[in-house]
Amino acid sequence: MSRSVITLSAYQTTAERFFTTLVDHKVDLLLDVRLHNTNQLCGFTKQRDLAYFARVIAHCDYLHDVELAPSQELLQPYLHHDIDFDEYASGYRALIEGRGGIAIFDRDAGPHASVAILGTATKKRRSHAEVLAQMVAEATK
Repeated sequence: MSRSVITLSAYQTTAERFFTTLVDHKVDLLLDVRLHNTNQLCGFTKQRDLAYFARVIAHCDYLHDVELAPSQELLQPYLHHDIDFDEYASGYRALIEGRGGIAIFDRDAGPHASVAILGTATKKRRSHAEVLAQMVAEATK
């Protein structure tokens, strides 16, 4: 099945820009691969709220899958600048390959034609979501 995959960040965006992106790309699945998505810092992208907003505003399904999230042991050194993005990306790739991540992604994506992978990129920090999107693209070649 041919499907489009984009990445989207939960941070440093407005709700208007976030949901307009989902609508413009005709996303029918918002796949949340954040390890932590329930605290107040998540704002409008807090898990319970986001599931509702995705359905009502963007008319898409929402799924949170921690099997596609980084481990706490990998995430913390990256967030504290103890490792750079290349080391983080390499560790994340190995972790997801070990978990059978492409099969997990395919299971999650199911019949959806357009998937947005939700990660945690900021203006200063890249996200594992881009690594997952790259792995999916490589698997479909």
